[in-house]
Amino acid sequence: MSLEIEGKIIRKLNVQKGTSQRGEWSKQEFVIEYQEGNYPSQVCLSVWGADKVNELNNHQIGDKVKVSFNASSREYNGRWYTDLRAWRIESEAPAAENYTSDYTPTKAEGAGSTYSPNPTDAASTGHGYSAPAQESQEEDDLPF
Repeated sequence: MSLEIEGKIIRKLNVQKGTSQRGEWSKQEFVIEYQEGNYPSQVCLSVWGADKVNELNNHQIGDKVKVSFNASSREYNGRWYTDLRAWRIESEAPAAENYTSDYTPTKAEGAGSTYSPNPTDAASTGHGYSAPAQESQEEDDLPF
């Protein structure tokens, strides 16, 4: 069963290394803080193997991530131990911010200018903006 969680990395624990009958191994645990209801919750996950430890190193504390993981439990001497093993860690795209009301162009950027680009200029610059064509400056002398 595969599960997913989205949250912010708040802590990375030290890398643990060792040797077993199957060879060298490495493991690193990290803590994700996520919102559940009204209060934030935390969960500790682990990555196993040098490649996954290196992948975790690409993400810093404070990064928002989406983690895919498997949950498994095992019994040892009458006690149960649960392991949340991450197998994919993806950076979340930053949320789009609203810039519509705060921006005022400076004189150097064309504030008060009556210039309006034609659609072919906008397409060639790659900005994707095209202003509506104005018929004539003589007919409409309003500043907007």
